[in-house]
Amino acid sequence: MTVNDVPFERTFREMFRRHAAGVAIITVNYQDSPFGFTATSVASLSAQPPRFTFNMARSSRSWPAVANTTYLGVHMLGLENQQLADRFAGAGNRFEGDHWDVGPHGVPVLKDVAGWLIGEVQMRLSFENNAVVVVQVVDGQVGGDGSPLLYHAGGYSQPVPLDYEI
Repeated sequence: MTVNDVPFERTFREMFRRHAAGVAIITVNYQDSPFGFTATSVASLSAQPPRFTFNMARSSRSWPAVANTTYLGVHMLGLENQQLADRFAGAGNRFEGDHWDVGPHGVPVLKDVAGWLIGEVQMRLSFENNAVVVVQVVDGQVGGDGSPLLYHAGGYSQPVPLDYEI
């Protein structure tokens, strides 16, 4: 595509397929039911106070839960969590089984992940069919030291150390 092509959708998609992103799962308890989805848009916003953001489509099945709850969780995934990432990216009952417990503030907490944070939603910024959610951390736990699960070029990947030291 060239600069004159509008709306750049193909270029946009191809550029972000080349941008590696960490894989996380967002969970929430809404009306006594667990909801969750796989996300690659989680980002640190600030360390003081500790806040993170994520983006999601407001057409998502999980949006009503995220839009109407106070607390939610983010779970960072490691290489060993590929099946969990697929489970929360697909259809079906994502919470069937013993891979989770009820955590602080009633938020579903996934087991055996690289780490999890529970946060209080501070802001939801809606724009067209999308939303940016800002969350302030109130609890959390770091898991093992394994390699993070990355999403790149339409599939899962892992970081590879370079023969270079800073």
